[in-house]
Amino acid sequence: MRPLRIGNASGFYGDRFDALREMLTGGPLDVVTGDYLAELTMLILGRDRLKNPAGGYARTFLGQLEECLGLAQERGVKIVTNAGGLNPAGLADAVRALADRLGISVRVAHVEGDDLTASFSQGPGPGESSPGVLAAHAYLGGQGIAACLREGADIVVTGRVTDAALVTGPAAAHFGWGPEEYDRLAGAVVAGHVLECGTQATGGNYALFTEHPAGLLSRPGFPLAELHEDGSSVITKHEGTGGVVDIGTVTAQLLYETAGARYLGPDVTARLDTVRLTQEGPDRVRVEGVRGEAPPPTLKVGLNRLGGFRNEVTFVLTGLDIEAKAAFVRGQLEAALGAAESRPAEVRWDLVRTDRPDAPTEETASALLRLVVRDPGQEAVGRAFSAAAVELALASYPGFQVTAPPGKGAPYGVFEAARVDRDVPRHTAVLHDGRRIPVHPGPGSRVPEEVPQPPLPGPPPPGPVRRAPLGLVAGARSGDKGGDANVGVWVRTDPAWRWLVRELTADRFRALLPETAGLPVVRHVLPNLRALNFVVEGLLGEGVAAQHRFDPQAKGLGEWLRARHLDIPEELL
Repeated sequence: MRPLRIGNASGFYGDRFDALREMLTGGPLDVVTGDYLAELTMLILGRDRLKNPAGGYARTFLGQLEECLGLAQERGVKIVTNAGGLNPAGLADAVRALADRLGISVRVAHVEGDDLTASFSQGPGPGESSPGVLAAHAYLGGQGIAACLREGADIVVTGRVTDAALVTGPAAAHFGWGPEEYDRLAGAVVAGHVLECGTQATGGNYALFTEHPAGLLSRPGFPLAELHEDGSSVITKHEGTGGVVDIGTVTAQLLYETAGARYLGPDVTARLDTVRLTQEGPDRVRVEGVRGEAPPPTLKVGLNRLGGFRNEVTFVLTGLDIEAKAAFVRGQLEAALGAAESRPAEVRWDLVRTDRPDAPTEETASALLRLVVRDPGQEAVGRAFSAAAVELALASYPGFQVTAPPGKGAPYGVFEAARVDRDVPRHTAVLHDGRRIPVHPGPGSRVPEEVPQPPLPGPPPPGPVRRAPLGLVAGARSGDKGGDANVGVWVRTDPAWRWLVRELTADRFRALLPETAGLPVVRHVLPNLRALNFVVEGLLGEGVAAQHRFDPQAKGLGEWLRARHLDIPEELL
């Protein structure tokens, strides 16, 4: 059976608008997918739907489709997207209306059943500990998508499914896989995880970008997978597009926002420690050997709620006496914030030393003092806080200025993850003719366990070392999962792997990144990829929407690690 060619045209809500047209016109495809959802996106869509109950989906998709629906139909390309967000039925109706207006006959189906907001908001039940839930959505698998495609859908719109489900669904429909063909499904999950973030698989955000010619990565093409009946795949891109697909770019994306060897999903648990990558040719990486296990008996549920209100102000401190200036204005504002009963519940100061001595410009002579306040109510972080900061303008440290005046205080969100029995969601495929097909979980499940640490290779031979940045020998990619951060680190040679796996322990990781000291750090070893994956629990507080730290999604955490210096064997440099 010929391979199924599945392309990706969106990695997030706001990705390159022209990507759908580029994928449809760049070369042959069977299916094009679009991933629009993230933890923060669900909160944004939830707030949108509060204002407009008919909304709650990614409207960008409609604009892209208006340009490309005819192209997709001419080329016989199916479209599968989670752009339905909180309202997949609403988006499906909007797509039908668009098709009617364009005079194009198209069969549109959607998948529903992920929305558990009512259960988590009202209680009793699994949501008792999470009052004020704005949106609660289970991460469904690909079987609903597969049911829609088997019944002839041209476009399938979903709400919250796993990102990889956009690939497992079409693959199961095309190849006729059953729910217990775990190895095949796991191979599709791995391919789907590589595709889900779009150009991150083709050189975008790539740690080793300087190794490629200037301009090659400036506009990377979107990735596609040639998926085979046995679950293996080749990751590639359309010929003539920018970017690069090699073992490094694929490894980086495999490590992104994952944790240990078991990658849990509603269709299957994929064993990331079994993945084998081979450079098959220019811009072609073969992915094979993936083993799968029965999925867990529960599903992940993403809970988004309003956490309260926040405000912030950033003071610019220029020239000499930076520490004294920071202490001066901090003392003034702390006094102005008032007594304990009226001050914000959380007050956080951060001094960022961006200044340099004897600086050639005013900007490089300046440091930033950031104050963030949070409170359950808006009043404590609103006008009184803003006034206290602004009123210091002529009565504080020399050179007083702020980057922008504080506002009225804005709501912030909190993300939590819960789990429910996999029978709880009413997973349903709603077909183009109105028929509703219930989607039931497969017969097997398995409670996940930690994978024992694999045997480590022997240490490298003794020899001279040099103090140098880790990034000279290792790549990294980092990201967020709720309040936790992950950092994947990989090397490309066996000698480098022997050194890395013994040098970069969890304790060494904490020492290199002092912000993680005192937090649980779990190290996972993936020898097939010559990679380590670190999960830092609690680094991001209550998730990206809460903006707990300078880098709320931990996007730069891996690059910070690569910039830290270690004693590295000279033979590796």
